[in-house]
Amino acid sequence: MFKKILIANRGEIALRIIRTCKEMGIKTVAVYSTADKDSLHVRFADEAVCIGPPPSKDSYLNIPSIMAAAEITNADATHPGYGFLSENSKFSQICKEHGVKFIGATPEQIDQMGDKSNAKDTMKKAGVPTIPGSEGLLTDLKEGLKTAKKIGYPVIIKATAGGGGRGMRIIWKPEDFEALWDSARQEAGAAFGNDGMYLEKYIEEPRHIEIQIAGDQYGKACHLSERDCSIQRRHQKLTEETPSPFMTPELREAMGDAAIKAALAVSYEGVGTVEFLVDKHRNFYFMEMNTRIQVEHPVTEEVINYDLIKEQIKIAAGMPISGKNYFPNLHAIECRINAEDPYNNFRPSPGKITVLHVPGGHGVRVDSHIYAGYIIPANYDSMIAKLITVAQSREEAINTMERALSEFVVEGVKTTIPFHQQLMRNEDFRKGNYTTKFMESFVLEE
Repeated sequence: MFKKILIANRGEIALRIIRTCKEMGIKTVAVYSTADKDSLHVRFADEAVCIGPPPSKDSYLNIPSIMAAAEITNADATHPGYGFLSENSKFSQICKEHGVKFIGATPEQIDQMGDKSNAKDTMKKAGVPTIPGSEGLLTDLKEGLKTAKKIGYPVIIKATAGGGGRGMRIIWKPEDFEALWDSARQEAGAAFGNDGMYLEKYIEEPRHIEIQIAGDQYGKACHLSERDCSIQRRHQKLTEETPSPFMTPELREAMGDAAIKAALAVSYEGVGTVEFLVDKHRNFYFMEMNTRIQVEHPVTEEVINYDLIKEQIKIAAGMPISGKNYFPNLHAIECRINAEDPYNNFRPSPGKITVLHVPGGHGVRVDSHIYAGYIIPANYDSMIAKLITVAQSREEAINTMERALSEFVVEGVKTTIPFHQQLMRNEDFRKGNYTTKFMESFVLEE
């Protein structure tokens, strides 16, 4: 087992990893930018190293600085969390070359799954259902039009190196194709330095359902059931739950089997997620594979009593998994609490938290790095907490969430708590009647 792990991240996920390391008797090293010098992950780690100024490119994405921190502290492993360098094959490779174990996928697995076009081809060969679309990247506009005509409108074009909804356009009719093709390529080129595009059939009334998987270094893989992540705004998840209210036992078994096929196809090592789009007829299609821990991993942990961070560390240390598939026997919901103003188009609201009261009680979990007096920097993602509730049934989990949200007090900045309170009262949400388009018709009441 590792003696010391450097956590190449910040905020709540860094604190989450520190907690598990402490329970396992592993020393921790926090890295931080100057904007995060007063963050709790810096306080609770055994050691802390400043790696640069506030911009991510100069700190949390600065591989030489992070590797230098690992060297001077004698860390024998690094946990990248999510975001930042968690799916960066170059970082994984450099860690390998310097004898620092990267707690995550191998460089080859990250590359194989990180390129969406390549990932789709891999899944097809493995027998995992994929969305009809182009064979690899589109060479030009003419090929795009021809492919769209063949599979039928509506279609969606996506950047092969994309993420967060950038480089993505829905095209409803042929006459709109050229203008949207041009704008998507320009956006992708600017955001990712890669304007490669591919095309797929656009799935109407889709649910975004993902399967949590784990694979060890000995060719064994298992799944830990599903999470429904369909409540999204601009392709960013707002709430997640498990089990999905749309799921049937037959669909769960089929999707779980497909996710294991996906993991075995790349000899996957670590904890990861296979994401699917599911249409209104319960046909499911591979979307992408995330070779890292997910923001929403706590809902899975709560329904099957399973520490996913601990499992990541054990797999990286060479320990085998049981190979047993897990199924939820409780219901859990997560609300992402962001420092954003929901009444002003979810505009970021950085600043100082003057008053904080965190909810508690039976069935309530809060993963957060904030405290009264904490200054939320404007340089990073606006998520400041994850509120998770768990209960015997979905209705009880929602009721507990309503109660917990009413106790969650954050003053000094705007937060998305009012949005989540209204969502929990929404009739369609309470019935489980929602898709990824839910937010397009959701009206926030003043």
